[in-house]
Amino acid sequence: MTTRMPRADARTRTAAHRSWIVPPYLLARIAVQPELGHAAIAARRTLDRDAPFREFRCTDEHPPSPPTVRTETAPADRRPGHPYRRISDAGRTEVLPGRLVRSEGEPDTGDEAVTEAYDGLGDMFGFLFEAYGRDSIDGAGMPLDATVHYGRDYDNAFWDGERMVFGDGDGEIFVGFTNSLSVIGHELAHGVTERTANLRYQGQSGALNEHVSDVFGALLEQYVRRQEARDASWLIGEGLFTDQVEGDAIRSMIAPGTAYDDDVLGRDPQPAHLRDYIVTTDDNGGVHLNSGIPNRAFVVAALRLGGPAWERAGRVWYDTLTSDRIGRDTDFAGFAAATLDAARARFGDTSAEALAVAEGWAEVGVLAG
Repeated sequence: MTTRMPRADARTRTAAHRSWIVPPYLLARIAVQPELGHAAIAARRTLDRDAPFREFRCTDEHPPSPPTVRTETAPADRRPGHPYRRISDAGRTEVLPGRLVRSEGEPDTGDEAVTEAYDGLGDMFGFLFEAYGRDSIDGAGMPLDATVHYGRDYDNAFWDGERMVFGDGDGEIFVGFTNSLSVIGHELAHGVTERTANLRYQGQSGALNEHVSDVFGALLEQYVRRQEARDASWLIGEGLFTDQVEGDAIRSMIAPGTAYDDDVLGRDPQPAHLRDYIVTTDDNGGVHLNSGIPNRAFVVAALRLGGPAWERAGRVWYDTLTSDRIGRDTDFAGFAAATLDAARARFGDTSAEALAVAEGWAEVGVLAG
């Protein structure tokens, strides 16, 4: 029997913080490679731009607000199950939201980044609604906003609590960040987490925050492609690297630590087992590093069950995230117990789903075998 933890309400939640797809340790590695030239400059500029937000995130204080202009809410006649998207163009500046270039139902602009953002936001909306009955990020029809062409050679994408923001990459290491559907799903899932469990972005709870986003980023991609668990790549950020990089993606959920192995970038440092947990003060206590441990647990459970991963393993994780089973400071063991509780509640105490979830967490050393 798991201990149910208090859920954060609107009074106890902190202000939304930026959540980036590219971890700071990877950008820091690029930034100190003089042979990269332009890419190293772009990485340093990206790190400098994001530093104030990372620092505030570590102290859990309110971050500085970027220049932003409020846009209108969704039309009053919007029907549940129908998205309301708005895509803006920052024009390579850092002013948000930028110039509105496409709203819901308007024709393609011919800008590839705008099209990819518009389609990706729609895919995530459809996935949440069709698979889990959730009407947008907040469950109440929240408009989906995005800004493309942010900054000059900006090597990242982030969720800032209100919108998705995409850089165009430096062209040497990274291409444009609208190129990956798993990235879009990952960042929008941060918005779902903010409005449900609100996992604190530090240490194990922060790694779980990243893990949940990886799970739903991967599931979005599989849902759109109609892939079963066994046929999926389980890669996060596949297609973001240029062909100059020896690597497939930013992270691998099925085999953490193998996403890239490059002479310049080094080797993917993610651990896949609790015995290899990385204790560090960087990256908010290793949130992008140690997320590999629960990532591997989820994939083991999904492969054990077979079929489309969003239907059973994904349902268990969604139930866990949106119930009162976890709280802001839940650690790996607490989250594992909560997913097992959720599997039993939905599918039965001795169900294949409960067994698969237990096996997943045992595989990575979080629960006893």
